[in-house]
Amino acid sequence: MNLLPKSSKEFGSVGYWEKFFQQRGKKAFEWYGTYLELCGVLHKYIKPREKVLVIGCGNSELSEQLYDVGCQDIVNIDISEVVIEQMKERNAGRRPQMRFLRMDMTQMEFPDGSFQVVLDKGTLDAVLTDEEEKTLQQVDRMLAEVGRVLQVGGRYLCISLAQAHVLKKAVGHFSREGWMVRVHQVANSQDQVLEAEPRFPLPVFAFIMTKFRPVPGPALQIFELCAQEQGKPVRLESAERLAEAVRERQQYAWLCSQLYRKAGLGNVSLDLCSGDTGEPRYTLHVVDSPTVKPSRDNHFAIFIIPQGRETEWLFGMEEGRKQLAISAGFRRLITVALHRGQQYEGMDSIQAELSARVMELAPAGMPAQQQVPFLSVGGDIGVRTVQHQDCSPLSGDYVIEDVQGDDKRYFRRLIFLSNRNVVQSEARLLKDVSHRAQKKRKKDRKKQRPAGTPEDLPAAPGQAIDKSYLCCEHHKAMIAGLALLRNPEMLLETPLALLVVGLGGGSLPLFVHDHFPKSCIDAVEIDPSMLEVATQWFGFSQSSRMKVHIADGLDYITSLAGGEARPRYDVIMFDVDSKDPTLGMSCPPPAFVDQPFLQKVRSILTPEGVFILNLVCRDLALKDSVLGGLKAVFPLLYVRRIAGEVNEILFCQLHPEQTLATPELLEMARALEQTLRKPGRGWDDTYVLSDMLKTVKIV
Repeated sequence: MNLLPKSSKEFGSVGYWEKFFQQRGKKAFEWYGTYLELCGVLHKYIKPREKVLVIGCGNSELSEQLYDVGCQDIVNIDISEVVIEQMKERNAGRRPQMRFLRMDMTQMEFPDGSFQVVLDKGTLDAVLTDEEEKTLQQVDRMLAEVGRVLQVGGRYLCISLAQAHVLKKAVGHFSREGWMVRVHQVANSQDQVLEAEPRFPLPVFAFIMTKFRPVPGPALQIFELCAQEQGKPVRLESAERLAEAVRERQQYAWLCSQLYRKAGLGNVSLDLCSGDTGEPRYTLHVVDSPTVKPSRDNHFAIFIIPQGRETEWLFGMEEGRKQLAISAGFRRLITVALHRGQQYEGMDSIQAELSARVMELAPAGMPAQQQVPFLSVGGDIGVRTVQHQDCSPLSGDYVIEDVQGDDKRYFRRLIFLSNRNVVQSEARLLKDVSHRAQKKRKKDRKKQRPAGTPEDLPAAPGQAIDKSYLCCEHHKAMIAGLALLRNPEMLLETPLALLVVGLGGGSLPLFVHDHFPKSCIDAVEIDPSMLEVATQWFGFSQSSRMKVHIADGLDYITSLAGGEARPRYDVIMFDVDSKDPTLGMSCPPPAFVDQPFLQKVRSILTPEGVFILNLVCRDLALKDSVLGGLKAVFPLLYVRRIAGEVNEILFCQLHPEQTLATPELLEMARALEQTLRKPGRGWDDTYVLSDMLKTVKIV
């Protein structure tokens, strides 16, 4: 039997509710939750001896159950004569003190200040079906009557779905009257699945409006939110922020409902925030693997990503997470990234903190009481130490952090907080500068420092850098591109002129400077803050062979190309990112690959030279256009895709007749590497130049 209204307007109709209760009979109707679901918040705000008025009581068992646990001074009113007679008959013998009255809540017959609590379970939602003038006037009368019959210090406790227009009206009305406004989330969609009754996929909220004594002047406005029934209330600055916080919880509940009902919703991610500060604490990604064969124990698992490793392809990219889920063998895997700036005590505390929340994201069909495994790499949460944080006028907020890698070695990273999962620059720390050693020196300095003296930065942090090691795969490929120069085995004795656009932490130009003793390098960086970062934190320094020019790379090259004494470079490298996140190409900015500008690049490249470009482009059509433009200016074009990343390294030369087959490329790379590996040169044994060129293709 369909008892639901054909339209929301019927909720406000007396005739609808008369018919509804005649058809339903004596069976209780508990759309917004049973007593057991609501009792936590009800008993927080209703004391046993208080006088309680229930408006729009219907045939809910809520007031009966309150009566049975000791709240016996209860008056129930409803506009439906049918339901009032049903309730009187049902309670006459068992609950003699409880009263049921047919009454219009917009014109109540009680004296002022008759009650300490007015309880409303879904009635405001039923009346406020739209925002037409007639409806709003009716609601104004209802809320005014609620305020009139409540004593000072009394509470209007309204159970609601908190739809935007309902929340706006209730909060606006009572905050203007100077009442304290508090909103509790009391149930979520996961509590309501598989119910026999039709239920809502939205969470249920309780509005607690506390009546204050009127004071002269503008009313003090207090807005608070309790995300959980017994949670600590959080003070919010405005009604708008309160509405936004409620909306976030509704969206989360809707997502939980969808994830429960079906798998494979695509790339689903969400942040879980600290209840005290509102700052993001965990970022969750939900990964479904329908190809994994179901069994009793492989429905669901949680994977904690160690701190500092969230930027790796396996954890930071959608395809990587899919591979991780399949490898782990679970039909649904939730990866959890830990945010910098938050404190974590260890795996056990994280598991305790997350257990309740992540279970709301569990799939349907998981056996009851099944233990959900928490997985990680090596069983720990990793180590991340923020060494420095600042804001650049050009690049925005950034951090310098040291993280522990797979092999327990430490790495220093530059991260722009506008793109938290992308490492802008990275360098390996020397073995003797371990995390423990840094902490010990810091502790020793504190002991020696007189009281009141500000703590110094770590002594010469740049000296901790292993300059022989290139962390970034695309930097390794760019260096391998030097093998395309004539006579690579002689490059250490050959004067080389290089132009590097994009400094970052300085690892790329510094590697060239240290390994090619006859090289002279011009590095161009638009952001002066990055030169400070590279110098102070990544061991970078200028010399007679290494000059940094603070300029826009476009302007710098245009100026060189238009000068009378035009310089010529053997190698030009572009490793510069775009500041516009809306573009399909994040490296380089589109202006750097416009054909007129590429002609200027060509004009300052020696005839036998090589132009090396780091390309990061997710837009396939745009990438084809970029490759076509490059090919038009540089007829010989090689491309090397970086495995597990979006990066592609392009090697551009002027003479197509000099095209090298893969065996020749590899032989030239081996010749260069053999020269670089000579004793005393500090070469990283894991870096094989020829491996970087094995997969090179000609465009």
